[in-house]
Amino acid sequence: MSLVTQQSDPTGLHRVVDDRPVLPQAAERLDTRRELWPDEVRVRVERLNLDAASFRQLEQEHGGDGAAVRDAVLGIVAARGKMQNPVTGSGGMLIGTVEEVGPASPLGLVPGQRIATLVSLTLTPLLITDGLARWDGRSEQVPCDGHAVLFGRSIAAPLPEDLPDALSLAVMDVCGAPALTERVVRGYDRPTVAVVGGAGKSGSLSLVAARAAGAGRTIGVVPTRAEAEVLTRAGIADAVAVADARDPVALRAAVGEAGGPADVTVVCVDVPGCEGGAVLATRDGGTVVFFSMATSFSAAALGAEGLAADVTMLVGNGYVPGHAELALDLLRRTPALRALFEQRVGG
Repeated sequence: MSLVTQQSDPTGLHRVVDDRPVLPQAAERLDTRRELWPDEVRVRVERLNLDAASFRQLEQEHGGDGAAVRDAVLGIVAARGKMQNPVTGSGGMLIGTVEEVGPASPLGLVPGQRIATLVSLTLTPLLITDGLARWDGRSEQVPCDGHAVLFGRSIAAPLPEDLPDALSLAVMDVCGAPALTERVVRGYDRPTVAVVGGAGKSGSLSLVAARAAGAGRTIGVVPTRAEAEVLTRAGIADAVAVADARDPVALRAAVGEAGGPADVTVVCVDVPGCEGGAVLATRDGGTVVFFSMATSFSAAALGAEGLAADVTMLVGNGYVPGHAELALDLLRRTPALRALFEQRVGG
């Protein structure tokens, strides 16, 4: 039995076609029809950005075979009516042009406007019509033709005119991380902030956000010497530490040697098993922000309990009011950060 009715819901419940009452993110399949309910918006899709954890999983599963990765993404979207990796549970976001706006839409969008959606592909109805023919399956950014639907409670932002689309998409995909980092850092007096995965997109933005918010010391943690050299040259961290974040003792030692323990630890890596080390690297009374879809929140909670660690643990949900504007402004004001992103997008 379909739950789709003639009455829409701002959360998108009317697009769920499961036999049980769940929100779109938890649904097995969404309705992707072009016709709009009054509070919806249809977007002509130009490019998807797969989240890092999802892309890494697909790449590893298929041994780096780009064609197989492309077929896997096509299969997921065809089966589910959305892009939600069944292993990681994560998706990404997209950019496109507004095609049609329902008369009751509260989003303030107009036809012809180029936008980035700031809600996950895991809850966005998506139909791909070009077979992803322009994508080689070897990068997170996916040229695409098709349409997507936004709900009354969706979030979208106009694409900035002063930045290339690929760069804007890369920044806006992770803009929740620096915004939440800034909020947490402002709650301390010149804290020491460690960012695990500091050379990545969300990690580098979080380092810059922490410094701008008044951090007394920032520590970027990376897994290899090569990444350490990149981050050191960028100069966006006060100290750079090399450690496998999956090794809790090594991570604690690396952060300690770089000036820790941290008052605030931000986890931005896209591999599982980093929970214990993040807790160990954080002083009592500190805060750990998990901003990775690879995080096991049961492992984090039970691990902290087992260590008798008096830390606050936050789940970064990707949304903080003003997050897109903040992240784009950080990029504009920090040439070294922009260079890191341009290198990442170019790669």
